[in-house]
Amino acid sequence: MTFGFRHRPTGTRVLPLVLSVLLLQVTVASTAVTAEESTGTMASGVCGTTVGVPTAPAGAEIIQPGTDLTSRTTSSPAGSTFWLAPGTHTLSSDQFGQVMPKDGNVYLGAPGSVLDGRGINRAAFTTAAKDVVIRGLTIRGFVAERDQGVVNHDSGDRWIIEGNVIENNEGAALMAGAGQQVLGNCLRNNGQYGINAYRTTGGITDLVIEGNEITGNNTGDWETKIPGCGCSGGAKFWAVDGADIIGNWVHHNHGVGLWADTNNNDFLVEGNVIEDNASEGLFYEISYNLEVVGNTFNRNSLVQGRNRAAKGDNFPVGSIYISESGGEPRLPARTDGIVIRGNMFSENWSGITLWENADRFCNSPANTSTLSCTALVSPTSACSAPAIASEPLYGDCRWKTQRVSVHDNTFEFDSTMEGCLSLCGRMAVLSNYGTFPAWSPYKGSVISEAVTFKQDNRWYDNKYYGPWTFVAHDTSRKLTPAQWQAAPYSQDVCSVFGETETC
Repeated sequence: MTFGFRHRPTGTRVLPLVLSVLLLQVTVASTAVTAEESTGTMASGVCGTTVGVPTAPAGAEIIQPGTDLTSRTTSSPAGSTFWLAPGTHTLSSDQFGQVMPKDGNVYLGAPGSVLDGRGINRAAFTTAAKDVVIRGLTIRGFVAERDQGVVNHDSGDRWIIEGNVIENNEGAALMAGAGQQVLGNCLRNNGQYGINAYRTTGGITDLVIEGNEITGNNTGDWETKIPGCGCSGGAKFWAVDGADIIGNWVHHNHGVGLWADTNNNDFLVEGNVIEDNASEGLFYEISYNLEVVGNTFNRNSLVQGRNRAAKGDNFPVGSIYISESGGEPRLPARTDGIVIRGNMFSENWSGITLWENADRFCNSPANTSTLSCTALVSPTSACSAPAIASEPLYGDCRWKTQRVSVHDNTFEFDSTMEGCLSLCGRMAVLSNYGTFPAWSPYKGSVISEAVTFKQDNRWYDNKYYGPWTFVAHDTSRKLTPAQWQAAPYSQDVCSVFGETETC
């Protein structure tokens, strides 16, 4: 099969004229960001601003507190606009109280309008309606179940969720559908996720997440409740094909900041400030084709790094973790690699870790995404002995960490970091020793050799400040900068170490 390349203009979105006019009415006052919210670099915040649409547009239905928004939505035609007046709005006093939009409905909140689930209602806005707009509301107190969301609960397509505060809910603040735009929201202190881009049938395409503040999420500490669940984060993405994640402030989440997991493709992560997340700032897992450009990563993975170091675990915990993910030219995207360039990394536990688990591949019992195969093979059962031992299945049954380029970045850290124990300040490309299952063709050091030397993973033209060390092949190989640059690794050509240029 021959694939072409899709070209999506960076950050481009086209709003209907009526929405563009409404957007001009959204009031955004200056924000006072507290010291508690940031311990270092200040970023432009959304949380704490005054947002809302101050006057009802012509033709809008005005909803006063105490009005039944559910029944008004049911009795009104598709494409209706509702303006929620200042005050606290509630739904029916049972768990299934919810607003069920019709195609093209618009819900606008005046400054001071709150939709409160009161710890009773599971979701605020449901149904798979298309082209719905939610703007200017504070949405809080809903109790979505695990892996479900409060806004766009059923992953309707082309929703615009803009200028809202969605906070202090259980589950996810919002779900995502194809063509969804998540713009300028405060997604704060939700129990599981700020954003859960997942739906049970079909993938999600062309997602835009721009200008949001995503902070304090995973208050439920789900990775402790269900170890290894991979079910938490500031934002989590599953099988998303095409995402622009631009200009967000992702900070102080109780786990990973941005986590793409399982057959995502064609992501652009640009111009974000990603800091103070307890685990990785960016985790890209069993996925494809990614650009990480012009971001700032500060103080990520400190909690996770210290915890692992205290247990004697020498795995290199990175601020960016690329796990079984790489460039794949056969999948249409803006790039056919993983490109990490022009970013600033400061005081993170470590830098960038490229990892490939030799025992994790399609149809292996060690694959934690048990129902998923790579984007190149179907059905999953095709990845079985003896066929998997020969091409093309030998290559295509693996999610490969390949075609990764790390260049023109700046990395700095202080070796006196608390709890370091010589296990911070590392850069890594490695695998484990393959052992499982018995019929695996990837046993021994096959994958360690491949990811380190054969899969076009390259560092070059970077700047390093501080006593960085490097891990290659497996966790036992700790290298100095000189060893990292020398054969057989030959990495970081023309990079700067301290004040020393190597070209």
